[in-house]
Amino acid sequence: MSATTPTPQVCIIIAAYNAEKTIARAVASALAQGETAEIVVVDDASTDQTLAAALSADDGTHRLKLLRQPQNAGPSAARNRAIAESTSPWLAVLDADDFFLPGRLCGLLRHAENADFIADNMWQVPETDINAPRTSLLDPAPTAPEHVNFDRFVLSNVTRPGKQRAELGFIKPLMRRSFLDRHNLRYQEHMRLGEDFELYARALGLGARMLLLPAQGYISVVRPNSLSGQHTETDLLNLRDCDHALLASLPLNTSAKQALRQHYLSLDCRLQWRLLILAVKHRNVKAALATFLRPWPVPLYLLRKLAETFAQRMQGAPA
Repeated sequence: MSATTPTPQVCIIIAAYNAEKTIARAVASALAQGETAEIVVVDDASTDQTLAAALSADDGTHRLKLLRQPQNAGPSAARNRAIAESTSPWLAVLDADDFFLPGRLCGLLRHAENADFIADNMWQVPETDINAPRTSLLDPAPTAPEHVNFDRFVLSNVTRPGKQRAELGFIKPLMRRSFLDRHNLRYQEHMRLGEDFELYARALGLGARMLLLPAQGYISVVRPNSLSGQHTETDLLNLRDCDHALLASLPLNTSAKQALRQHYLSLDCRLQWRLLILAVKHRNVKAALATFLRPWPVPLYLLRKLAETFAQRMQGAPA
């Protein structure tokens, strides 16, 4: 193979559920990357024509594999099945409604010798106009390659009042298969929210080298009704409690443990607010009071949210 010909060495994993309107675009963008050795689409028991739409984008190079789950089991199970059904040395996740720009994998693989996880900043566009001006996921956006350690990764996912969320848990890195296999790392199949965060955090806690680059061409299509925005209280509980599992199983130093505790409390604030709303709707005074008995700063967070809600209702009240 000549020096100018890309070496196919990446498996693109696409977990899809009712994605017939967007998946052909995702598959075509992955096939257009010369470094793509295989694409594994796992249909998570869709009720539409997701697999037929994916097949319509096939280019005849025999790199596309289509699988279907017998029942809906969530993105983690779908991705784990794709890992098991593929062999390439590098793995990359592509959401079924997103797409790559030409040259993304090439840009990431230039740094393959220096990392086990090679991530890039993502560009975001609205679903209504994918050609609209792009916005950056990360603020500030990286301007040069940066190594990301455990503490920085976890703390980037902590919600702070008045601060724009720029969570590294949303990134879609290339992942070195040999590192995942050596540490028996796979997605947690009981998690339908934050499964990426858990996998990346666990890998970093086990010594993975993560490199963050300026944007190389991952386009994240922002949809107001996306599945990731429709999580339940159970989903949020599972994400919160994964921090306890990480604390118990990883060889972390003091600062890393403190970062996880901050992340846990940040998630508990969001969870208790959801539970408080449910308790009020069901007029369950005991359950409502229980949300205020959580560790600090959860009670303060709930009081602030109540004050914000009251102020909003007062502004909307008739004069």
